[in-house]
Amino acid sequence: MTSVEGNTAEPRKTSNPAANTAKIQSSSSSFRRWGRKYPFIRYGLPMISLTVFGAVGLGHLLQGSKDIAKVKDDQEWEIIETRKALSRTGPIDAYKPKKISLEEELKALQQKVDIDNYDYKRIPKPNEGNSVNLQMA
Repeated sequence: MTSVEGNTAEPRKTSNPAANTAKIQSSSSSFRRWGRKYPFIRYGLPMISLTVFGAVGLGHLLQGSKDIAKVKDDQEWEIIETRKALSRTGPIDAYKPKKISLEEELKALQQKVDIDNYDYKRIPKPNEGNSVNLQMA
């Protein structure tokens, strides 16, 4: 009698640890060769990708915090407006400044200050006061 193994659906797996180790070492040595042969792959690409992904990530984080701060600020203003009837510029119908023109301000300033009558006053130099005291002594 001959015995035939009828399980042909599953291929045989040979578990040879030496073969697996050799494959890993050859792939790692080829990767090391890439690092020596192409230094951009080893140093430049990780640095550039870290910079770009870091900038994108920080942008998302900052935008999220800005959105949260804006929502909080809007909610606070809604509460204040309902309690005190305020707008962002101040109380509603409470203070309305009068319209002021530059010409009116100039006329008011010219009336306060008389530029035609003035006296000359001599301003002493910083070293002048010390030299007078040294000469008298």
